[in-house]
Amino acid sequence: MALSVWSCQERISTHGYVGDPEAIARIEPGVHNRLEVAQFLGTPSSTAMFGEETWLYITEKRKEFAFFKPEIIEQQVVAIAFNDAGVVDAVDEYLLADGLLIDPVSRTTPTYGKQVGLLEQFLGNVGRFNNEGGKGVALPGQ
Repeated sequence: MALSVWSCQERISTHGYVGDPEAIARIEPGVHNRLEVAQFLGTPSSTAMFGEETWLYITEKRKEFAFFKPEIIEQQVVAIAFNDAGVVDAVDEYLLADGLLIDPVSRTTPTYGKQVGLLEQFLGNVGRFNNEGGKGVALPGQ
């Protein structure tokens, strides 16, 4: 019984980069370069895929309860942009409240052709595999 009660306890876990706020505050645009940022903060969680080079340090705190979907309760993204010379151009911090909810379009692309119902799918192959002459298919070695 104790095991079942323990399994239903709420758990809070931290994922990703766990940074030091003092180390982040030490990074100055126009002063530090990539090597110095890596020494202060370590390697980034991710890098931007397009445009200027940007390093992302991502921290996420989740609340989990039993078998339900985990809920993100806290999130921080530190984005450090570098110029072409590799010097810090900007340091930005984003929190969970800064995020945008994305609503994917639920429309479907129509396809042309025959719409087959469930019964037609079940019975659609009946009589389709008749061999000419009524002979079965011979297996190798027979």
